[in-house]
Amino acid sequence: MRIRIEGRNPLQGSYMPSGSSNSAQALTAAALMADAPVTLHNFPTTLSTTSMLHQAEAMGVTITRQANPTSLTIHAGQITRRTIEQGENEASVGALLFLAPMLLRRGFARLELDYPLNRIRTHLEALRDLGLDILVNNGAVDIKAAAWEKRDIILTQTSVTATAIVMMLAARMGRETIIQNAASEPHIQELGHLLLDMGAHIEGIGSSVLTIHGVDALQGAQASIAADHVEAASIAAMCAITGGRMQINGISSRPMRLIAKIYQRIGITLELDNDALYVPRHDILTVSNREEDVDASIETAPWPGFPSDLVAVATVIATQARGTSLIHEKLFSNRLLFVDKLKAMGAQIVLCDPHRAIVIGASRLRGIYMDTPDVRAGLGMVAAALCAERETVIDNAQALNHTFGDVLTKLQAVGANIQIEQPA
Repeated sequence: MRIRIEGRNPLQGSYMPSGSSNSAQALTAAALMADAPVTLHNFPTTLSTTSMLHQAEAMGVTITRQANPTSLTIHAGQITRRTIEQGENEASVGALLFLAPMLLRRGFARLELDYPLNRIRTHLEALRDLGLDILVNNGAVDIKAAAWEKRDIILTQTSVTATAIVMMLAARMGRETIIQNAASEPHIQELGHLLLDMGAHIEGIGSSVLTIHGVDALQGAQASIAADHVEAASIAAMCAITGGRMQINGISSRPMRLIAKIYQRIGITLELDNDALYVPRHDILTVSNREEDVDASIETAPWPGFPSDLVAVATVIATQARGTSLIHEKLFSNRLLFVDKLKAMGAQIVLCDPHRAIVIGASRLRGIYMDTPDVRAGLGMVAAALCAERETVIDNAQALNHTFGDVLTKLQAVGANIQIEQPA
């Protein structure tokens, strides 16, 4: 899919973010932990969630769409497979979450790898700490389930996926499990609340220490997936840098509070309500001047810190704000590589190392041709195109649908001049 974006059109009106794709994947896996139906509302349609549903059906799970197209019921009366194949892993990292229901319902799981084992070291260490038997052989990981009485484990990294897998396993297979250095992102909190509704006993949801008391069985339940705070924050930034004004509905203020404080450093003011946020018109963006060496600094951190998934959008904002900003990506070593595209558009950016970039604004960006946007940086590239002069062409733009549901069509509805060209 190719898209053409004509920039410098203010975004105006009301916008409704989709349900969180990350939450949907975690809750899909949790639904397979019970043999009773689990109904999920506000379920987003993205490449990653569609892949998860297809994999669940291939495991013998029945998925029924409700009259409301964003609601579905998952009935895992049985699980017929014990292997996550290479192609499934590549399609969605969320496939790793299926390890938990496989181990619980089948007692064994095989993970076929198409990436270095180091990527899941934290996950495997956590499973070993729980007492599970793990064998690595010829590009595959064999895991044998084992129940435990009490385990107190500490994750070597604050991994969302590792936290989710351990939470699900502990809800059924352990009498008492304490998880130290647990992730606390909104979708981990949603997973915890669904497991509670299914009958699990979990203390500390939203903190870095979780205590889980296992139960004999999990029951059916219902859950409504919260709106994606990354999508909401990205759209708010696009509105501000194009000089528009907007109301973004259906988004809780809780996950937006820290994001709003960071945005304020680079010139964007957001007005938060209980279930909406407002973006007033910004004529000029100016970064704050409270640091000694730069005007503003943006640092990513595990939740509740500033999300790494917003580092690309924050960098684009910095190109449009008067002053100097330091972008410090502390969590991942490859998420600032997209700045080469921004420099080609006319941005003044010095990439100090894989983790730090200095942005000097404000710059007038020019439209260019871009190929294969990174999934994580995709909305950042769209934001840059929306505030650039002339047309920007983005090839292989289907990557934008990996995490965010129907985001391009929704942007068109609030004034973005985006032409979508499907392949012949």
